[in-house]
Amino acid sequence: MVSQVNYADLPFSQACENNKGPILTLLTQAFANCNYILEVGSGTGQHAVYFAENLTHLCWQASDQPVYLAALAERIRRANLSNLPAPLALDICEKTAPGQLMDGLFTANTLHIMPWPVVQQFFSRLKALLQDNATLCIYGPFKYAGNFTSESNAHFDASLKQRDDAMGIRNIEAVLMLAQQQGFNLLQDVAMPANNQLLWFKAG
Repeated sequence: MVSQVNYADLPFSQACENNKGPILTLLTQAFANCNYILEVGSGTGQHAVYFAENLTHLCWQASDQPVYLAALAERIRRANLSNLPAPLALDICEKTAPGQLMDGLFTANTLHIMPWPVVQQFFSRLKALLQDNATLCIYGPFKYAGNFTSESNAHFDASLKQRDDAMGIRNIEAVLMLAQQQGFNLLQDVAMPANNQLLWFKAG
């Protein structure tokens, strides 16, 4: 089902439009046996609406920091999907959490925006947010053995650091170590369009 709702006056990400189809293909597999998904850093809400429209067996719980919540909430309100409730105010550095433990978590293009201590905090909070057998999917660019996967990613990393020196594309080895420390094992590392990856983890 393709939404016909008018979102023209709301914040828009072309990258979300470009990558939502390939991401959905993998999430259809990864979240096949899940019921409740928490999305961390939902941003414009384009992913949340698209995935909720297409993964109708799931309840997709969007979330973001309070400062970004108004436009996100408006997009979700207009979508009017029974499996897409109002978004939660969720700052990964705070103690706030959904009222229930989720069996899946998705986040896209967040780890390179978070300062590294916040990335560490994100992983340390997984057990407080998720059930014991949860699925974790992380989308974005990564470095491998300290090397960028493309020249465009190297330029992107430089532009991030110009904005804030605490930002930057993360080393996959460091991310995998954080996940493993919280009991999440990598099932697949899938190359995606535009030099991104989708990391599919399972707890236990």
